[in-house]
Amino acid sequence: VRPYDVVIRYGGEEFIIISPGTDREGVMTLAQRLLKAISLSNFGDKKHAIKLKLSIGVSSYPKDKVNRGMDLVEISDRAMSMAKEKGGNTVCSSLDLKKKYLPDIKKATEENPEIRMLKVKINNLNKRGHQGIVEAVTAFARTIEAKDHVTGKHIERAVYYATEIAKRLDLSEEEIEHIKQAAILHDLGKVGISDRILRKKGNLTKREFEEIKDHPQIGVDIIRPIHTMHPLIPLLLYHHEQWDGKGYPAGLKGEEIPMGARIIAIADVYEALTSKRSYRKAYSKEEAINIIKNGIGTQFDPTIVGIFLEILKTNHKKR
Repeated sequence: VRPYDVVIRYGGEEFIIISPGTDREGVMTLAQRLLKAISLSNFGDKKHAIKLKLSIGVSSYPKDKVNRGMDLVEISDRAMSMAKEKGGNTVCSSLDLKKKYLPDIKKATEENPEIRMLKVKINNLNKRGHQGIVEAVTAFARTIEAKDHVTGKHIERAVYYATEIAKRLDLSEEEIEHIKQAAILHDLGKVGISDRILRKKGNLTKREFEEIKDHPQIGVDIIRPIHTMHPLIPLLLYHHEQWDGKGYPAGLKGEEIPMGARIIAIADVYEALTSKRSYRKAYSKEEAINIIKNGIGTQFDPTIVGIFLEILKTNHKKR
């Protein structure tokens, strides 16, 4: 970096670079230069040389309208997460973030007491290491169940199916654990959604559905301070994406959608269909299976649907 840039170690694998008197375009140039320098360098020794993968998020004041320095850090962190979700070795700026997903710190921490309470819990648990993380996942799950009793029961079954699919795909133990935790937390963001909408008996209005669509981002915002939970972020954020690109929030398509998110999507939909809701009766298992089959290649990954149907068949034979 340049002599007047300030470099701060922010986390175990994260650094903040402050470039005074530089606009967004100038910092993007700096970021690209850093990316190229790292990619050309080998680290280690003669026997064990490795390449480092770098993800960079860029924000700029006053172009990014914020009130506090930490708000600027929050935007950069989101942009960096987007870079990671794209596979790394890339730079994303606040311009890459959709406007609706830029941080609204005041709304998240002041207007919604449940989210504010969860963030306080996070700050306390985050100081206690791995055991604190386990407790955090459990606390989050209880929060969701308290918000919506149906959702709580639904989560237990969705976790089972998501974990079983992951095992049959021969994923690593670490990946399976991430998918399990993300399946537990996939509806966490619903703590920020009005009870009136969650328990509405009739059809949702367009505006109400748009509010429901915010729940993946709300969930991600809640767990973001816990660095060891960062692998869960793309799974929570994208579990409502669709194979044909018509899902939300980013309209990802096919294998652009993280594997774990594709797995959770099927487990989530099946359990939602077979659960009684305030606005409809539960579908039978046969009806739910037919709906999922009709979504092969459009809503769902065909390979994962095939594995899921085999799991249902095996469970049926056991009974």
